[in-house]
Amino acid sequence: MAAVATTPTALRILYPLVPLLTTIWVPRSLAHETSLTAFPQAQYYEGSLADHIAALWPSHRAFVFALAAGATTRLIAPLLRDKATDPAVVVIDGAGEYVISLCGGHQGGADLLARAIATQISATPIITGAAAAQDLAGIDLLGEPFGWNPSSGDWTGVSAAIAAAAAVMTQPDDQTPGSVQAGSVQVIQETGSTLWQAHLPHPHPFQFGVPEVSEAPGILEAPEISAHAPTARIWISATQRELSEAPVPAVQVPEIQWHPRVLWVGIGCERGSSRQLIESAITQACQAQHLAEGAIAGIATLDLKSDEPGLLELCAARHWPLCCFSAEQLREVSVPTPSPVVQAEVGTPSVAEAAAIVASQGTLRVQKQIHRLEGEPGAVTVAIAQSPSEEYREYTGRIGQLSLVGIGPGALDQMTPAAKTAIVMADVIIGYSLYVDLIRPLLRPGQIVEALAITQERARAERAIALAQWGLSVAVISSGDSGIYGMAGLVMESLSQDGWDGKSPTVQVFPGITALQAAAARVGTPLMHDFCAISLSDLLTPWERIEKRLQAAAEADFVVALYNPKSKTRVTQIATAQAIFLRHRSPETPVALVRSAYRDTEQITITTLGQLLDADIDMLTTVLIGNASTINHHDWLITPRGYLGFGEKSLH
Repeated sequence: MAAVATTPTALRILYPLVPLLTTIWVPRSLAHETSLTAFPQAQYYEGSLADHIAALWPSHRAFVFALAAGATTRLIAPLLRDKATDPAVVVIDGAGEYVISLCGGHQGGADLLARAIATQISATPIITGAAAAQDLAGIDLLGEPFGWNPSSGDWTGVSAAIAAAAAVMTQPDDQTPGSVQAGSVQVIQETGSTLWQAHLPHPHPFQFGVPEVSEAPGILEAPEISAHAPTARIWISATQRELSEAPVPAVQVPEIQWHPRVLWVGIGCERGSSRQLIESAITQACQAQHLAEGAIAGIATLDLKSDEPGLLELCAARHWPLCCFSAEQLREVSVPTPSPVVQAEVGTPSVAEAAAIVASQGTLRVQKQIHRLEGEPGAVTVAIAQSPSEEYREYTGRIGQLSLVGIGPGALDQMTPAAKTAIVMADVIIGYSLYVDLIRPLLRPGQIVEALAITQERARAERAIALAQWGLSVAVISSGDSGIYGMAGLVMESLSQDGWDGKSPTVQVFPGITALQAAAARVGTPLMHDFCAISLSDLLTPWERIEKRLQAAAEADFVVALYNPKSKTRVTQIATAQAIFLRHRSPETPVALVRSAYRDTEQITITTLGQLLDADIDMLTTVLIGNASTINHHDWLITPRGYLGFGEKSLH
């Protein structure tokens, strides 16, 4: 990703994006600009900016221009070719207030990039696509999180039909399952994850069900329109259908197809079989059964073939994984056409069929076929199996990501830009329902959002890990800092117990302002000397151990932050804590009770240790107990650091 800045002001606007940018191009005239020292990736261009952008265009996936939209449009207009291959182009206005997705919004990723940049620099993203206006992801982005491959069809026509249907959509509660509502866009999903369906906005323009006309096996032409037909049709299938990519005649509706990667191709081959032969055999097997090569997840074979040059070359070229199994694994599989000859040769009666079944964990779609190709050495046996339509079974081809995000006290302006960007970029958001509501303005169309109850922490962690291991990018949100009484610890602990290799899925922890910091900031400077945090919840920690920690903290004169001080069913612990501290501190010790800091429902009570129990306390309250030097100065709590000595007189 490259950025372009032509003025010192533009450089200042781009400064928060330094960690995201590969290169920042500036004219040689800015060589003496002092602000360039903050941009280690800055490079100079000579001569015409238009010529320079033209030279960069083929090798870059995204451009960010801190330039006028009109000027940017004139620069890139001669370079635009196809929305499927053009890079993302994002423009930031001269004041840094707006971030515009100018070109390549869907397939180029400009819409998502604009949202991420706007989040990073506290600007407003400008997304002009029709889908975004209806709170929908672009139809050409639908399968990306799951690794689906788009195929032929009238993508422009379907996109237009979705926009038109969304503008007038209705969702009657009594809609008959499988029926088609006039004016809707029909979705026929035969395989692949249906997770996206559960997270559509309501109402939405899609109707799910079977075609309104019968299809004989192998007859895959587009059905004609009927009186009650939808305005467009989306196929999600392993089947390759013959769909027109041009605008369709009036008697048909525009159609597109996505191919989830659910097919595993089992291969057995003679030593030295060429890539061309193997590829030709796969193509012929797919075409004979109307299976889409875009639905292929990978190749499966016997471990003796793990170094077969033709297989390795093909897998590298097509970005297919090569899964190898031992003869012991394969001979345990029941297959329709076992071979005693193969058994005698390699120790298992089946290679192609058995390997396809083991890799897919499903059922055969194509029994083994032997292929030879004139002029190419060797022979190839091909079988194809399909993974079941169950979650986590289809192949995504992606390395999953876990972002463990601390959202701070709850107000968006108290979150770090990096934390907000992690939420914007994630495929999936998982968190306690209250916290999800707090960050809802950051959510974007197409995201999967799973809000669970407060007591379901383990379920949240397990779900997040499973989705990330599957290949999705998942943001797990916690209030405060996710590593302080938050979800980060549970997720990391669960990963370690699952045999995580430390690399896949990738993990990044995004810090947040924790409750004790937020509470302290609202009441002064009570944490200026040594302090500690203790949770009074005994759900996970024995109360005897909590009491020992309270005793030690009270004796050592720590400023103490008490988390989870009181719930509807746990009411005595706060009284016990008060009694312990009163043995070591004056009843006049200042105490602050801060509930829901920085939220609309914030409540602050300044009291004393002796009167602590007179105040309202619940699970949303953080209790700050001062040390022997802490004072209450006009309802501001101040704990001396020691620069002016200790005690009240030293502060005046």
